[in-house]
Amino acid sequence: MDLNEQISQLEADLQELSSLLEKAERKRVQELLKQEQTKVEKELATKRQQQEQQARREADPSAASKAAYTVKITNYAWDQSEKFVKIYLDLKDVHKLSAENVEVNFTERSFSVLIKDLNGKNHQMTVLNLLHPIDDKNSDKKVKTDMVLVMLKKQTTKKWECLTAVEKRSKEKEKPSMDENADPSEGLMSVLKKIYDDGDDEMKRTINKAWTESQDKKKKGEDMMDF
Repeated sequence: MDLNEQISQLEADLQELSSLLEKAERKRVQELLKQEQTKVEKELATKRQQQEQQARREADPSAASKAAYTVKITNYAWDQSEKFVKIYLDLKDVHKLSAENVEVNFTERSFSVLIKDLNGKNHQMTVLNLLHPIDDKNSDKKVKTDMVLVMLKKQTTKKWECLTAVEKRSKEKEKPSMDENADPSEGLMSVLKKIYDDGDDEMKRTINKAWTESQDKKKKGEDMMDF
């Protein structure tokens, strides 16, 4: 398997891990998935570095000694307008690089950034499972003084609560799901509906069975009161 195939496999692994992390309920499982996600991200960064070095050796054998190592971009800010979600990456001297050294790729639910040879390092960032799908064909980047602006074109004008689906799920778990002033029975129904919607087929069968049995008991109780 060549480097391109290995990178494609690792990218697919990252996508699946992110999807599993979004669905995971138990904290221990989430931690294990995050550890594996970090491991795959590091391996992917290494493979991309090898791919970059290989391309340089083929283009210019003397460039091998100049190859940079890759670091992950972890600090960023974001905001949004009606049409775009904007990601701000602070990278000193990035505006001094040639245009081909700043690569940004988009899919409908993800984007990746690779800044090559910035102060002796490559800088890489990958964000999967965006909260809402984007128009990847009309998304773009802008390089400004000491900054890269990534512009995700929204498919709709809907306001984004956060950047990824995983972040939204995490926030929902942290806050109470029921309104203190709401009818307790309505709150319970809301919780049950969320569990049902998020659950697998086995979970849905279990909830359906419990609901049917509850309704049967309630009906029997009402029938007895008629006597």
